[in-house]
Amino acid sequence: MKAKTAVFLSLLFFFGAALAQDEPYKQEQNVVYQETDGIGLVMDIFTPTAKPNGLAIIDVVSGAWHSDRGKIGDHKKAGMYDTFCGRGYVVFGIRPGSVGRFTGGEMVRHVKQGIKWVKEHAGEYGVDGQRLGITGASAGGHLASLTVVTAEPAEQVKAAGVFFPPTDFTEWGKGRPPYERIGGFFFLCGIKGKSEEEIVEAAVAMSPVKQVKPGLPPFLIFHGDADPMVPLNQSKKLVAALKEAGNEAELIVKPGGGHPWPTIAEEVAKLADWFDKNL
Repeated sequence: MKAKTAVFLSLLFFFGAALAQDEPYKQEQNVVYQETDGIGLVMDIFTPTAKPNGLAIIDVVSGAWHSDRGKIGDHKKAGMYDTFCGRGYVVFGIRPGSVGRFTGGEMVRHVKQGIKWVKEHAGEYGVDGQRLGITGASAGGHLASLTVVTAEPAEQVKAAGVFFPPTDFTEWGKGRPPYERIGGFFFLCGIKGKSEEEIVEAAVAMSPVKQVKPGLPPFLIFHGDADPMVPLNQSKKLVAALKEAGNEAELIVKPGGGHPWPTIAEEVAKLADWFDKNL
């Protein structure tokens, strides 16, 4: 009986080790990259189990301006970590906080602090801190885009690839009163009691389209033409503004794509191809 038990445990250990080797990444959870008002802001770090390529991706983990752990699960389902870690990238899944506690502007500052943290600790993870890519989807795409177009030198990345991002809140819902068309957006929490001019000013500050300037890193944007939540025109406007300022930008439209779409892992692979070339 003891012999059978020993054999069973040996087989269990063998197959467990084999499965572990097949995993494309190791996940380190809840690494604190900043403290604000006594609250620790955290990221999950995904390191490749295969040969590393010396490069890293910043993944802004946020949906509807919430960054709970469930959003990490959504990105796993989309193949984000399997794909990038499978190619040797280290992925830093930055969680910038959620609405109700932080404003959109504060979340952007948190993303920038996360980028600084990655650069400061790049050597520990064997990556080049000057060759970082950044990605995000929906609210995460918005925060990533706004981070890139407003970054100071210490916060800059080398390439940005995002999915269906809101980009211009001054035009969204045009024709309705400011409090209805702008004040209802979660990322602008805390604007009650402000004048119409202040609301519009806040919307401009939170709109990547309005902050575009020359000398930005290349952008790749994916957006479905059947997106029921973020109009396709939002991505078109950002790409147009980037090109007009002399920057490199490309939009890939997913026919029938919603928010997101079932086969989005295919587009994640295309994004990885693009980062391979641009990083």
